[in-house]
Amino acid sequence: MTQRKCALLIFSKPPLPGLVKTRLTHEHGGILSPEQAAEFFRRSLYDVSELAMHALIELQQENDALVAADPKADAIIYDFFVSTTPAENVERMRETFEAIGPWPLEVHYLTDAGATFDDHFDDAFSQLFALGYDTVVSVGGDIPTLPKSHITQAFQWLNYFRSLGTPGFVQAPCQECGTSLVGWCAETPMDNQGVYYNVNGRAALDAYVEKLKEAGVPSAYLPPVADVDEANDLAHAISCLRAIEMAAPHQGLFVPRRVLDWINFMGFKVTTPPNENHDPRQYIDK
Repeated sequence: MTQRKCALLIFSKPPLPGLVKTRLTHEHGGILSPEQAAEFFRRSLYDVSELAMHALIELQQENDALVAADPKADAIIYDFFVSTTPAENVERMRETFEAIGPWPLEVHYLTDAGATFDDHFDDAFSQLFALGYDTVVSVGGDIPTLPKSHITQAFQWLNYFRSLGTPGFVQAPCQECGTSLVGWCAETPMDNQGVYYNVNGRAALDAYVEKLKEAGVPSAYLPPVADVDEANDLAHAISCLRAIEMAAPHQGLFVPRRVLDWINFMGFKVTTPPNENHDPRQYIDK
């Protein structure tokens, strides 16, 4: 039996006013105060973290059952990590999570470093690989509509590629040609250089695709998940979250309750311009 370790990684700043979600604030044309923007992000981080932990627990239970049925199967441990920067922010992140603990899984902390976001991303992945984790999937804390199935499927695809002897890559786009989820294995010839810190106007999603083509890496694509950076993103998330809440009893969906409770407390209502374009059916069919 081979023992392996997989890690779910969340990149995050501490949810402090003026430090997170600044494009949602009045100063930058948004609709929230810095304190409100920080509160939204804090709740989103909590919901995404809880969802991720539930996904890891499901994966762990499935693997435990597999090993019990077949002792020759790989025994996998799934762990949860939060990476932040600079080093002094680790304690702030620890306090953030401990404020509403206990959590379903232990929260492990990293400090990532570098000159660019690409460097920080690579540094966190490299640290985890150096700790013996052979598979890493990363998501942001600002995607409250993330389906739990995205995390389970991401690890399942990467484990599948490993089983074929061809370590692969998985990603889910955001709404603006970037990514909401990315993951790969220690042996996958992949990094983030030129992906997010680019000077040629190339979208992050396209940058990954170009790297995949060049290296011949097998990849999996998951449906897009919108992050929340601006007021329109928040409106979209609010409508989606309410739809998730309505469908949850029938589909078994995870409901981001902390964000939804805050939305309801704030009294947000999503509006769109009235549609005054009448398209009578008789004219459409002629």
